[in-house]
Amino acid sequence: MTQLSRGEEQFNTTRAIHLAVVAALGGFLFGYDTAVINGAVTALRADFQMSAGVTGFVVASALLGAAFGAWAAGRLADRYGRIKVMVAAALLFVVSAFGSGLATGPVDLTLWRIVGGMGVGAASVIAPAYIAEISPASIRGRLGSLQQLAIVTGIFIALLVDTVLARSAGGAGQELGLGLEAWRWMFITLALPGLVYGVLALTIPESPRYLVAKGQPEDARRVLGEVLTRGVDDRITEIQRTVDAEKHTRATFADLRGPVLGLRPIVWVGILLSVFQQAVGINVIFYYSSALWQQVGFSEADALTITVITSITNIVVTLVAISTIDRLGRRLLLLIGSAGMALSLGTLAYVFGTADVVNGEPALGDTAGTVALIAANLFVVFFGVSWGPVVWVLLGEMFNNRIRAGALGLAAAAQWVSNFVISQTFPTLADIGLALAYGIYTAFAVLSFLFVAKFVRETKGRHLEDMV
Repeated sequence: MTQLSRGEEQFNTTRAIHLAVVAALGGFLFGYDTAVINGAVTALRADFQMSAGVTGFVVASALLGAAFGAWAAGRLADRYGRIKVMVAAALLFVVSAFGSGLATGPVDLTLWRIVGGMGVGAASVIAPAYIAEISPASIRGRLGSLQQLAIVTGIFIALLVDTVLARSAGGAGQELGLGLEAWRWMFITLALPGLVYGVLALTIPESPRYLVAKGQPEDARRVLGEVLTRGVDDRITEIQRTVDAEKHTRATFADLRGPVLGLRPIVWVGILLSVFQQAVGINVIFYYSSALWQQVGFSEADALTITVITSITNIVVTLVAISTIDRLGRRLLLLIGSAGMALSLGTLAYVFGTADVVNGEPALGDTAGTVALIAANLFVVFFGVSWGPVVWVLLGEMFNNRIRAGALGLAAAAQWVSNFVISQTFPTLADIGLALAYGIYTAFAVLSFLFVAKFVRETKGRHLEDMV
């Protein structure tokens, strides 16, 4: 099947989607690994007798590994190739799955979570970079959005597995099989998709950009020929031109330096996009929502069911984003998302702030509980249609070829550090008051709108070789 894009490129849609889907499987593992803790957190906190602060650190520890993995992945990908980094990430997922499931206390669980986090961070960098480098310009936004679709699908499957395992055992803290509690099996299940990702990564070709940079233009031509049916020579010429401009110097962190607090302005835009994506508190929903809903009066079973429904909502709106991102553009979707998140988060802050307090916890009545559920799901809707997929698309395409891997790695590392701060602080903020936590996230949503309006440029339809 071929289709004519804007300009002269003509492409094989099926092959382009195939390559993008395999690369995006790293996003599936990313979502699965970061969300699987949701159903386990209450039970493992009780088993290991952890305080709120320790619990927050254990949950968020994977994000420290992710920050390091993201920072290192860009350099490793430029040296060894995108595919080898994908396989390495898959191995880290598998090792972490068994280590976390067999952990004997918070210390070794934290270490295994960090190992898995390194895989998450590497996958978060490699998938958008690879997809951007093999995609025709006119559908790059849709293919890049597959990363977010894979992430939210991974979240959904993880939460669904958590629910099934907890129900089968009669509770996440109850024994399920081989003398292991259900929460331990929640972690171990990550090994299977990790193995699948590693095997499938070996079936796709290396990035044409990497091949040209390594002096293999004919191999790059062959790879592009699988995707493009017209315009291959023009694309190779443009890639070669940018590589030739760099051949006398080796890409280093110095290439990211600039006049604004030591970095190029475009690098700061990528970093702040990443920070705002996390600072609105989206992962509070996916890490803590089952514990949160139990805290305000729902049963464990109902809380897990609510969380699964929320993850399904996330998948549906990500599909909406995929269908509109190349038509509406990145910038407009971000502005719509920021406005909607500010309203829905503000509603949550108000509901929790005005709720009656029973035994030190907010108690939501039928009306307030319904409003909170609607607001929480609307927040997911506005995030899922905008900041979720669009940030990953922008990070994959907004930087020029010379700095892409390094800048994307730095921006992704900033994202994971932000995620860590939000996840680490939420239990403590929640102990103080949920209204305070959601009030802070509301403020960040408002700031994200102002940031996009002032600093984010549209990249729709532009070739990667045209980025400056």
